[in-house]
Amino acid sequence: MVALFFYLLALVCWLGGMIGFVFFTAVLFSRLPVAEAGKVVNAIFPYYYLTGYVAGAIGLLLAIYFAAAWRGRVWWICSAVLLAAALGLTVYAGAVLRPQIEAVRGVTEEAIPDPARKAQFDSLHRLSVQINGGVMILDLLTVLTTATALTL
Repeated sequence: MVALFFYLLALVCWLGGMIGFVFFTAVLFSRLPVAEAGKVVNAIFPYYYLTGYVAGAIGLLLAIYFAAAWRGRVWWICSAVLLAAALGLTVYAGAVLRPQIEAVRGVTEEAIPDPARKAQFDSLHRLSVQINGGVMILDLLTVLTTATALTL
């Protein structure tokens, strides 16, 4: 039961944190100038990704454990695969993509931005948003496969 508690807690923290972050940033960008809102969000990102790394690793390890030890093995394996994909995307977004975005982020504050750098920032930012949306979908599917495994 303790392992299941920590598994569910990891899923709740990861998915809940992502959903909360989406609403928080929406409010922030509607209330502050874009440059100021961007600075606040940028300061939060290390913690946002750290939450994903830790919660994803805990969830993945426990899903693998449940696949080996509990009934509903196929559903736990599905959960583990979904979590592995979500964690991989999160690591890519946080460790690879985020530094690339940071390298060109200053273009958003320029009065006359360089079109090439602005296009690069926009492209990287769009990819980051898409990846984070994909991680949310993978986490939601993990909740579904977990619920299925627990009802067997």
